[in-house]
Amino acid sequence: MTIARFGNTASVLLNGKVLVTEGSNGSSSALISPELYDPSTGTWTTTSNMNKVRRWYTTSVLSNGKVLVTGGWHNHIVLNSAELYDPSTGIWTTTGNMNNARTLHKASVLSNGLVFVIGGSGTGTTGPLTSAELYDPSTGTWRTTSNMSSVRVGCTVSVLLNELVLVTGGSDIYGNTLNSAELYDPSTGTWATTGNMSNVRSDHTPTVLLNGKVLVIGGLGDTDYLYSAELYDPSTGTWTTTSNMIDARISYAVSLLSNGKVLVTGGWNTSIAYNSAELYDPSTGTWTTTSNMNNARFHHTAAVLSNGKVLVIGGRDDFKSYLNSAELY
Repeated sequence: MTIARFGNTASVLLNGKVLVTEGSNGSSSALISPELYDPSTGTWTTTSNMNKVRRWYTTSVLSNGKVLVTGGWHNHIVLNSAELYDPSTGIWTTTGNMNNARTLHKASVLSNGLVFVIGGSGTGTTGPLTSAELYDPSTGTWRTTSNMSSVRVGCTVSVLLNELVLVTGGSDIYGNTLNSAELYDPSTGTWATTGNMSNVRSDHTPTVLLNGKVLVIGGLGDTDYLYSAELYDPSTGTWTTTSNMIDARISYAVSLLSNGKVLVTGGWNTSIAYNSAELYDPSTGTWTTTSNMNNARFHHTAAVLSNGKVLVIGGRDDFKSYLNSAELY
């Protein structure tokens, strides 16, 4: 990359390029300068700056090819603003504001093309949020929908093959880590509880597998980093444990490969950054090691390219130095 960064986002565009936004390189403010990776040439180019400096926001690739950025935090202010990146022009434009200012929230694109945004933290007076809202790309406007049943900071969101949205774990308003889960139905705008996970966990990662089940791995438990993994079956609403990861790790990246396996790269555990990677095979329920990355890194991002390769970007290394390097698996 042209700039070293960690905690950035990576969006695979419909034209096959990868848009990298945000992140930090140790300065007091977030980076405002995005860049593009072209898999056909293996090169990076800069693109126009976002309208607002922000960190801890979300990015969503819309069905029309544009990229929606929502909320975040800047200069001690939680933002409700949103903006759109148009790959055909390389220009950012503002769009409608969210109803709630929020940061550390989650966003998912639904099958109907709307963007579903939930939770996160609001301003100092509102704190953690249960609220949810929907963005309509055709009008550039937001509308509220029903609230989650629980405050969840550090939860995860997965759009299931049956079009329901699964929300898992996180921490409540008192800082207690949760094992509960709930489902949002876009057709009715309502929430329902579903089976609890086997472990309490926050800042974990979910992957919707090709068979429709959801693999949840790692994250933070009550007192330690987790290497446990479990599967959610939407047909029964229940969880079953599967084999543990080889290493407990946080701040790693997860990628669903075209062959259905799940690749976990890098991460951090107590005092070291990993360069190791491992693969989960849903057909056997087991983990195996695969080749190490060239750099140990955590707080990096990964994107699955249209050619099936995985692009790993940025992060920090064992010495907590900021990385501008990228590599392909």
